[in-house]
Amino acid sequence: METLTVHPEVAAALRTGAPVVALESTIISHGLPRPDNLAVARRIEQVVRDEGAVPATVAVVDGRVCVGLDDAQLAAVATRDDVVKVSVRDLATLVARGGTGATTVASTSHVAHLAGIAVFATGGLGGVHRGARATWDESADLTTLGSTPITVVCAGVKSILDVPATLERLETLNIGLLGYGTDRFPGFYLTDAGLPLEFRVDSPEEVAAVMRARTRLRLSAALVVANPLPAEEALDLTRHDAVLADGLAAAEAAGVAGKDVTPFLLEYFHRETAGASLAANVTIILRNAALAARIAVAAGPAPLPA
Repeated sequence: METLTVHPEVAAALRTGAPVVALESTIISHGLPRPDNLAVARRIEQVVRDEGAVPATVAVVDGRVCVGLDDAQLAAVATRDDVVKVSVRDLATLVARGGTGATTVASTSHVAHLAGIAVFATGGLGGVHRGARATWDESADLTTLGSTPITVVCAGVKSILDVPATLERLETLNIGLLGYGTDRFPGFYLTDAGLPLEFRVDSPEEVAAVMRARTRLRLSAALVVANPLPAEEALDLTRHDAVLADGLAAAEAAGVAGKDVTPFLLEYFHRETAGASLAANVTIILRNAALAARIAVAAGPAPLPA
């Protein structure tokens, strides 16, 4: 059995050095409501194509780790009730049992790197959860990115997390960090999470130059490109903080913990903001997919280490 099932279009692009962008599938199965999630998934892939790259949505479908999905597989991830959220530690178990899973930032990064894909687009990274001093709750996204040399385009980390602690962990894990068109670290729904960035880039070509330098230096961690929402499309800070406080209290009262906290809070935001956070979420992933494709085009074929 092959380790990965690579879609023919993706395989052809990788063979010829054409630009490819990996896409996660958890946003399809767990991050967006039905039935809009399938339509948005198709839009994300089309945005990548419109910018000149080949989309490679990653998921586990009936025990096969798929790099690039056909439309039937995309629909399965979006509509089936047996789709679980799968990170790196559970990939092998799910494959052995013939299950179906939507990949997180961590597992998508791992699989994309195995396939030879250099650029990955997502919404927001996982990170250190609030109260982690007591719970030790930290996303596997961070440790995986600390050992996976891939470029991740995102809107920072989810604003429901402990952003300062997450930035400290990014530094500790040697994960590179660039602000795209900004000197401030974005917080997913928020254009500015309240913290400065050391390095800014303003073009895909600048990102590509950093990627090439990291390859020559044999750096083994990821490069994060933080692409903020335009201020006019971000959530109001006061409203955001009020909804977050209420959502955290609701999660605690309901006994929600661990990896279930993030989808609970995202759904809470969608409901309590009357869809405003959902609109922001869709805008985020479409913008990031487009930028990732432009970066993949600018980067060209992956260079060999010196």
